Amino acid sequence: MFNPKHSGWLFAFIMSGFMAFCMSGILTLINLGLVENFIWLWLRAYVLAHLCAFPLVMLFAPFSRRIVEWLVK
Repeated sequence: MFNPKHSGWLFAFIMSGFMAFCMSGILTLINLGLVENFIWLWLRAYVLAHLCAFPLVMLFAPFSRRIVEWLVK
């Protein structure tokens, strides 16, 4: 399916998708409650969150790896 050389960005894309989905749902629920159009508001928030989350994960991943390496020494 995908070449193994793409595993880094593919992992980041999938992980940021899961995180954006969960966090946007939680925050939509906290901020609005179970309103009539909750699902559509959640999905809109999810799309916007994932558009932000993926590039941010790609940006901060190297820094995070260095911190983890420092912490486990």
